[in-house]
Amino acid sequence: MTQKLDKTVLDTLEGNIAKPSYRRDDLSPGILHIGVGNFHRAHQAVYLNRLFDLGESHEWAIVGAGLKPYDTAMRDRLAPQDWLTTVVELAPDGLNALVCGAMIDFLEVDPAKLVARLCQPDIRIVSLTITEGGYFVDPNTGGFDAAHPEILADLHRPDAPKTVFGALVSALLKRRDNGLAPFTVMSCDNLPENGHIARQAVASFARALSTEAGDWVEENVAFPSGMVDCITPATGDRERQLVRETFGLTDAAPVVCEPFRQWVLEDNFPTGRPALEKVGVEFVEDVAPYELMKLRILNGGHAAIAYPGALLGHHFVHDAMADPLIRAYLKRLEEQEILPTVPGIPGVSFEAYLQTVMERFSNPAVGDTIPRLCLDGSNRQPKFILPAIQDRLNRSLSITGLALETALWCRYCLGRDEQGNTHVIEDESADLLHAWARSVFEGDPELSTLPELFGTLATHEAFLRAFRHAVERIRANGVAATLKSYVDGTFSAAAPDQKATA
Repeated sequence: MTQKLDKTVLDTLEGNIAKPSYRRDDLSPGILHIGVGNFHRAHQAVYLNRLFDLGESHEWAIVGAGLKPYDTAMRDRLAPQDWLTTVVELAPDGLNALVCGAMIDFLEVDPAKLVARLCQPDIRIVSLTITEGGYFVDPNTGGFDAAHPEILADLHRPDAPKTVFGALVSALLKRRDNGLAPFTVMSCDNLPENGHIARQAVASFARALSTEAGDWVEENVAFPSGMVDCITPATGDRERQLVRETFGLTDAAPVVCEPFRQWVLEDNFPTGRPALEKVGVEFVEDVAPYELMKLRILNGGHAAIAYPGALLGHHFVHDAMADPLIRAYLKRLEEQEILPTVPGIPGVSFEAYLQTVMERFSNPAVGDTIPRLCLDGSNRQPKFILPAIQDRLNRSLSITGLALETALWCRYCLGRDEQGNTHVIEDESADLLHAWARSVFEGDPELSTLPELFGTLATHEAFLRAFRHAVERIRANGVAATLKSYVDGTFSAAAPDQKATA
């Protein structure tokens, strides 16, 4: 027997699914969230749901909002179920489910209604999950793209905004004029320095209206940065069927996610905040060290297993992690070369964090794929791997394993695995990468043709020597044997002069 999810069935839910222990009628809004997608409902909303279960911070419930057609689609799914969401955690040993009741309203997709709600004094935090592309960052300058057609349209009609930042600035200035304190803008997107990026967008939009408005935003509005983490796959018919058959609930928009969640927040909330530290959120003065930890250890770890995983024929991440060679390569690389590049954080064990990362990668229930990890290497390598190489070279330290990772990426860019099966290089620079890989593995392993990706490393003798050695080992012995030699310590990397300069 299945039940349609709505507030009337909460009291009848069986023991295999957790339900709110609080009365939703006791909640009142304090947060307006723009961009109600799967990640928000699996992450921020679940943290608040846990806090409400403790009998805490009931004045901080969520009002959903959005300005895009897909926001209308999400609202239409959630409205008949009273804004409730079934969240299923994909644990390695089984499924855990809860009904999350932290959202108590969802505005119609109407810019005027959004601005009006933002002007109400009960809204003290505006949180965002609008994706990286939603911040209008100019790819050439890294600044705000004030010439984007959507932004220009809003600047021409600031009284009728169609973008998130037009609405935020309109509401902030109205609150100022009405004597209300500004709300805090809290980005929850998975972006380094997301608070800075949000500040840049809001302040730049305001400054395009007037210098005075831009200055006021800079001086009066808080934009805390945060590091977020929780793998949340897309929802489709399979997930809806899973909830229906396993938990007896018909949910039009369930969420599935891994059991792991992390949220590190800069404690910068002038108008108050919920007591999220009581449910595991870490409040710190500076989020940057935590972001670097994640970039190097987790994202760098993804890069480390992606290319050997693909070359050895693995499709799923958990299958790659079950391969003893890949798992041992990741562990040795992280412990010997990556962890030492991350500045220490008081009270944080990088070894324990790495162990958690490896457990997450090994979770078969999540079903993450190697092809996904291989995407967009020309963008990911300069963020996750090359800075670690540069850091180690600056300190005259070995880069044997990191150079091997780069050589494996290059080998992947040939477009075929060790068995001769072809794969598509999903990258905006695919043609360039393929030509580079052919020149390296079928000719002379030079990097000087790719200074746009490798920067000064493209001519750094120490790096080139280590890279060429890794390439020659792969060419001579294949990927598996090369990994084995690295793991056993018989890789016999050339001893490059680590003090060589670019």
